[in-house]
Amino acid sequence: MANKFVELIDLQCARKGDKEVYRQKDNVTGEWKVTAWNEFRDGIEKAALALETLGVGVQENVGVFSPNTYHIFMTDYGLFYNRAVPVHIYATSSCDEVRYIVEDAAISVVFVGDQAQYDITRKVQQRTPSIKQIITYKDTIKLDSGDTATMRWGDFLKLGEAASVACRAAVEKRKSEGLPSDLIYLIYTSGTTGVSKGVMIAHSNFDEVMARHLERLEGQVCEDQLSMCFLPLSHVLECAWCNFCMVKGIRIAINENAKEIAAALLEVKPDVMCSVPRFWEKVYTGVQNKVAAMGWIGKAMVHRAIKIGRLRNLHYRRKGKKASLYVDLQYRFFDKVVFKAIRKAIGMDNGKFFPTAGAPLSENIVRFLHCCGINIVMGYGLTETCATVTCFPRKNFKIGSAGTALPGVQVKIGENNEILVKGKTVMQGYYKKPEETAAAFTEDGWFRTGDAGYLNEDGSLVITDRIKDLFKTSNGKYIAPQVLESVLGEDQYIEQVAVIGDRRKYVTAIIIPAFEALKEYAAKKKIQYRNIEELVKNSEIVKMLTERIDELQKDFASWQQIKKFTLLPKAFSMETGELTNTLKVRRSIINKLYKKEIEAMYS
Repeated sequence: MANKFVELIDLQCARKGDKEVYRQKDNVTGEWKVTAWNEFRDGIEKAALALETLGVGVQENVGVFSPNTYHIFMTDYGLFYNRAVPVHIYATSSCDEVRYIVEDAAISVVFVGDQAQYDITRKVQQRTPSIKQIITYKDTIKLDSGDTATMRWGDFLKLGEAASVACRAAVEKRKSEGLPSDLIYLIYTSGTTGVSKGVMIAHSNFDEVMARHLERLEGQVCEDQLSMCFLPLSHVLECAWCNFCMVKGIRIAINENAKEIAAALLEVKPDVMCSVPRFWEKVYTGVQNKVAAMGWIGKAMVHRAIKIGRLRNLHYRRKGKKASLYVDLQYRFFDKVVFKAIRKAIGMDNGKFFPTAGAPLSENIVRFLHCCGINIVMGYGLTETCATVTCFPRKNFKIGSAGTALPGVQVKIGENNEILVKGKTVMQGYYKKPEETAAAFTEDGWFRTGDAGYLNEDGSLVITDRIKDLFKTSNGKYIAPQVLESVLGEDQYIEQVAVIGDRRKYVTAIIIPAFEALKEYAAKKKIQYRNIEELVKNSEIVKMLTERIDELQKDFASWQQIKKFTLLPKAFSMETGELTNTLKVRRSIINKLYKKEIEAMYS
């Protein structure tokens, strides 16, 4: 019997054949080109036949190294038809990272998206001869002279069109013989504390997570909606969410360049979109900046609107209660004159449901968004759990928590406050790493998440930090750095933060300012500087940020507060190893690279 994600395409084509499955912007015309389900199926079938022609075997790992594009969906499902396994590689990965994955997963076929991914793959191929075939998604990619291992996407599909009868029979046989235990994805973790590991996700895991989301999200999402694919498809959250959209029948708008998301949102105006906290932190600071520029009448109106929004959306609606007519009438007024303008400015005119996970987001921002009628749904999950473990329920969600467990997923707190998870959504293990797999589970089968937290009386989960990120000052006080970092992320002048203090007398931080905002402030205050290096060392700038940081952390205990900080003139990046591909801070690398600056804060 075929796996469910193989059957899905024919089922949806029978229901929606000529209706939209996804759209993507044409970089030449600027128009969003729509693809229908029938056209999607045609592309999948050609891809599946081409893959069989190239000799891709059952459960063979195939690399997909590309920015977001519709080609990835066709590739994935073509691989599913062949019982083969997509290995999504972050488009921003370095040559060494790609080489590690290619060698670890024994990849011989790689699909690449842009010139950068092609160039890196060719370098890896020269060191790792296991790569036999490269397929380029874009015709504009300039191939190396003498490159006989690369094929264009169009030529790849022609292979499928010309497939023999035997080839077609072989694919049909594979489709029908799929097992729930077959791997559907091999996803490599970003590796904040060490070497990345291949997480083995089976079809049965994905089937379960889809079924549980359909159950939990009943009445919150519907098939006439439009989702924006914004996070990389190599991120488990976006990968799982887009597959859920296909199961539900929700249309998908594919954003290729993450730097263009602001413009894309204004054009697409999605109903739903999964995201990470940093996106909402930027939305929040952008709105706050506009409010700060208003006159006193405008500010007073916004403050009153927020107060009514909090009363209506958090005090009443969140609890399943109906607000009084007096409150409801006021909310309708403010929604029309204040909140609608805010939502429209960020392309959320039609916004209904926004799952968000991956890191902490300050309670203040979550409240603010709900007051404005932006239904942000906080959740918690890992690659090893097929994304979602917990998320906000429709009613009575607790702000400050990551919501309650999905139906069928068990959560408990183990030693050292570690969050433990059990359920059919949990991975099969780490690829070719039996010792790491064994260490990831307790003797009675609970998955060790590596995150610390606790459960409230209603079952909602509160995350405190990564256990490996938690540190203790020399005074014996435990510090949860991510909590501090998420609070500082609210500030319009702060872009990135790495909190320091393990076995130190007090807490410090390396801070990357929001440079454009800082330049505007300097111009306003007539602060003279020759370059960014000089600007971040300016005493007026340091004084201003000290005051803002002190205000942001005033509710923390004295021993938790940042006592000193250093401003850097250049952002943390993935290229230097300071950030993972999911934009998490690699604290050990920060400590190593900025040892001199850190020591100066303790001298």
